[in-house]
Amino acid sequence: MEKDYSLKKINSFGIDVSTNYYLPIHKSEELHTFLKSDLNKTLPVFILGGGSNVLFTGDFQGVILHAQMKGIHLVSETKDHCMLEVAAGENWDEFVNYCVEKNFHGIENLSLIPGFVGASPIQNIGAYGAEVSDVIAKVNGIDLSDGSSKTFDTSECQFGYRDSIFKRELKNRFFITSVVFNLFKKANFRLDYGNLSEEVKSLGDITLKNIRLAVINIRNSKLPDPLVTGNAGSFFKNPVISTDLFEKIQKEYPQVPSFPASPGFIKIPAGWLIERCGWKGKTLGNTGVHDKQALIIVNKGNATGREIFDLSEKILKSVQSAFGITLEREVNVI
Repeated sequence: MEKDYSLKKINSFGIDVSTNYYLPIHKSEELHTFLKSDLNKTLPVFILGGGSNVLFTGDFQGVILHAQMKGIHLVSETKDHCMLEVAAGENWDEFVNYCVEKNFHGIENLSLIPGFVGASPIQNIGAYGAEVSDVIAKVNGIDLSDGSSKTFDTSECQFGYRDSIFKRELKNRFFITSVVFNLFKKANFRLDYGNLSEEVKSLGDITLKNIRLAVINIRNSKLPDPLVTGNAGSFFKNPVISTDLFEKIQKEYPQVPSFPASPGFIKIPAGWLIERCGWKGKTLGNTGVHDKQALIIVNKGNATGREIFDLSEKILKSVQSAFGITLEREVNVI
């Protein structure tokens, strides 16, 4: 454990903040030792993964538990499926590449999403018509209240759009140690989202590798590299609104993009709403909105977490005023 530890290099916004105590967790025994310590009884705890979906608005007055477990284990295999248990500290995109190389289908559409495997069920990460909950079989971890090991099957995870029980009731109460994935060994392609199909075809045959490459090409054309420009990817969720409200918006903006949601509801891209409000490419001090994708707030170099949060507040208010829609942050604000 380290004291007064800088978090600048382990949050994708590159915010220069620190924590009172920092504890990397490489194995469960380290976590059990911490749970018996006085620090656990006196200070708040925050569980950190890849740091790609978090905004620190100041120094953290407590203990950061950082998942660092590694390993990929084949649990079972049939001619059609394989079950892989993956440690929480594995890099998500490296795991996607591993599966593509092994010809395991199911997560190729989720290529280039930053972060760790352990965080994937918390946010129920998704992209290009796929969500990680589609292939999660179990989530293993440790209850921080009593140190007991627990396993959640898919139905117990309460998955929703960018949501799960781990993001709500069990936030910072359940330390995920590994995730078990049920992947396919035969083609199970999803190419009907956006221009993914066209991009894949431009690369040649429809293969796992070409789908992964197509997703990477599309993401790189729109999204800034957090190693170059601090950001957390999509800052807001795409809102789901009533068909009545959608029809009102459609009268004024006939070309408004949309996607079907549950009966009586429509999903609208948050980036489109933000762009209509004039935020795309706009800079305020040390922060701003990306010039290629209005859904992304960026650190222009020396932004504080408070500056980024304040910009997000201005965006929220302008979208609410213009469209009567209250956007929800996808990023976890600390």
